[in-house]
Amino acid sequence: MKLLFLSLLCAAIASVSTLRASDPAPVILPPLGPHVNLKESDFNGSTTFTSSDRLVVTPYFYWYDVFTGEHLLDADGTDAMTDHPPTMTGFSLRSPSWHRTQLLDMTDAGIDVLLPVYWGEPSQRLPGQPVAHQPWSFAGIPPLVAARDALLQEGRNPPKIGLFYDTSTLLYNAAGRQVDLTTAAGREWFYETVRDFFSLVPPRHWAMIDGKPIVFLYSSAFAVAHDQACIDFLATSFAREFGGRTPFVVREISWQARTEQVYAWGGALGLKNPGVASLGPGYDHSAVMGRQPLVVPRENGAFFERNWLSFLRRPSRMVMIETWNEYHEGTDIAASREYGRQYITLNRRYSDLFKAGYQPPPDPNSFAGSRLVETVLGATNISSGVLQFDSADGATQAAVESGSPCRIAAATRYADRFLYFKIDDGFKWADAMEVLVVVDYLDAARGTMRLDFDGSDLSAPLAGAYSPGGSVALSGSRAWSTTSFHLKAARFLNRQNGGADFRIGVGTLPVGIRRVQVVREGLKALHTPANNACDLQIFGAPGNTYDLEASDDLFVWTPLVRLRPSTASSRHLDSMSPDRAARWYRLRHTAF
Repeated sequence: MKLLFLSLLCAAIASVSTLRASDPAPVILPPLGPHVNLKESDFNGSTTFTSSDRLVVTPYFYWYDVFTGEHLLDADGTDAMTDHPPTMTGFSLRSPSWHRTQLLDMTDAGIDVLLPVYWGEPSQRLPGQPVAHQPWSFAGIPPLVAARDALLQEGRNPPKIGLFYDTSTLLYNAAGRQVDLTTAAGREWFYETVRDFFSLVPPRHWAMIDGKPIVFLYSSAFAVAHDQACIDFLATSFAREFGGRTPFVVREISWQARTEQVYAWGGALGLKNPGVASLGPGYDHSAVMGRQPLVVPRENGAFFERNWLSFLRRPSRMVMIETWNEYHEGTDIAASREYGRQYITLNRRYSDLFKAGYQPPPDPNSFAGSRLVETVLGATNISSGVLQFDSADGATQAAVESGSPCRIAAATRYADRFLYFKIDDGFKWADAMEVLVVVDYLDAARGTMRLDFDGSDLSAPLAGAYSPGGSVALSGSRAWSTTSFHLKAARFLNRQNGGADFRIGVGTLPVGIRRVQVVREGLKALHTPANNACDLQIFGAPGNTYDLEASDDLFVWTPLVRLRPSTASSRHLDSMSPDRAARWYRLRHTAF
């Protein structure tokens, strides 16, 4: 949803400067709308969700206007939309009837909150002009409010209105300046953007949680810098002008600050759930100029349903559907020429299940409960819960090295080379996991091999998406070796390139990789033979030392064997006496 805007602002981008602390104090503009300096009586008729409610929210792209051509065409005049609305008649952000149709369809789809994707920013405002003559970000809000007012008067209950603050305006704006949110001027810019939006929306329409209006923040990457102070300034300034209320801020995971909740953009590519979940129907921006191909097929709705089911197995209190109607990138679930009302119907089905607390059984084809998943690499990979795929700086080629099929990272236009991997969602059992990644590799040349994983290190790139998982020194022995990376607080939210969970970096070295396993240390009882012996499967890091112990009463533990496995999965047979009613086992990691 960003590069279309870049094409429209290319002249301004060339001269972007930085809004610095040394710049003159900002001119603080008056609120654009009338709904400001509120008193408690202004909230009469307002209602609020609670933090225990289950909510379905969605970004609402209201920027289209068939009468002016806004956001319908690329810069060269060609169609900018991959998907299309059912009709172009009245397809306009300035039309209350168009907003009315969207609100009714959202109601049918089980949506609780719509989040207008708002690009309004202080330098864009036209002095002395009424809201209707302002740029589209401002002009489209009153018709939306009018449509919702009319539905309320009819006794209907349309979705409430929150805010999706498209923070790309911190870089791409009418002033041609990149905003530094650690400065007074930057914090004021940040707050004014939010203030102007809510000044245009009467409080009776606000989507609130525990009395706090909902504000989603897009990526922090567009700002020069940010800190906790900009979030705190937003809260205190908002309370001063909006009746003591403070926003319920849901930050994109790239923000290194404390807020009420957090989400990860990119749910249209696959489910993400760091606190507020995001999921979508697929992705295809092939109609947008200047972009590299990226298609996640819809599979006639199956992709959307799989993501919903995965979410329902480990739900949070809020899920964002990505998106309602971003037709350019093909992430829309709204009615369309291509899909009719298919996704409205699907979303309603799963929204109802979510609110009813339904938890589906594990997918029998997933790897739920597994302690080891892997992929064996070669001309044709053999994947069992781990998928290796090519993406951007992660191109690979098949090879045979020292008699073993494998894959080698290939040269791309990027300096470093990587192999990218995605783990089956069924294997992911917690929000923060501890796993081993066991790699069979060819020690091809002197240098270093490293692993980056989607973890919890907020100091790592993209708020932990590329957390460092360790490195291995290569000697150039040309021998096949095995190494283990011990990952702690792994999130595996598919936030790396192409939706990967981790990657192996080899620089420019021709390192062959023939097998990658992801292992959850522990034990599994396979079966009990006729002689009442227990067949145990042991999962751990090759070369590490483990003590296997047994107990008949959970108080006294008897050592059975000390193990130093050569593979990630090994076996041990324990002979039990026939008169034992029960027997427990534990595995202790005694040395690395």
